Amino acid sequence: MPDATALNQADVMIEKAWGRPIDALETLAVRRPVEDPLLRSAMHIRSSLVLSNNAVAVHQDRLHALTRSGHVPAFYDLDRITSSAVALRVAQAESRTALQAISHVIEAREASVAADRAPALRLAQAAVARSAHAPRALGQPPDQPAPSAAVGPTVAATGPRR
Repeated sequence: MPDATALNQADVMIEKAWGRPIDALETLAVRRPVEDPLLRSAMHIRSSLVLSNNAVAVHQDRLHALTRSGHVPAFYDLDRITSSAVALRVAQAESRTALQAISHVIEAREASVAADRAPALRLAQAAVARSAHAPRALGQPPDQPAPSAAVGPTVAATGPRR
């Protein structure tokens, strides 16, 4: 994938993270931005990447035209070559920055998904551990599972103490 543009790389990253094609994600980001604000952010960054990607293509074409083989640039073309090269470097830097921002948004999404799952997973593991180690009630046959342990305090709180 050496000749893939930054926009193509961004599309692949976003599609992989959300598991849907870009077209579907664009409509989701516009129609329901509150449901997934990180998707909205990634698509917003992607829209700026479209602009910088177009700028990269324009400046590359201009440089190729000014520096084509067999062509000796005129004196006044040297300034145009230099300014096009500088503009190309700026556009490429903007593209790299946008790609990095999209990767940070995707990392934040993965971290939030993991954080949302973590408490439920820990609670489930704790419940399994409590039920496996709970003492059997007197007279309970050994083949029946133990009753689940109570969650929370066993004594009612009387309120704030002074």
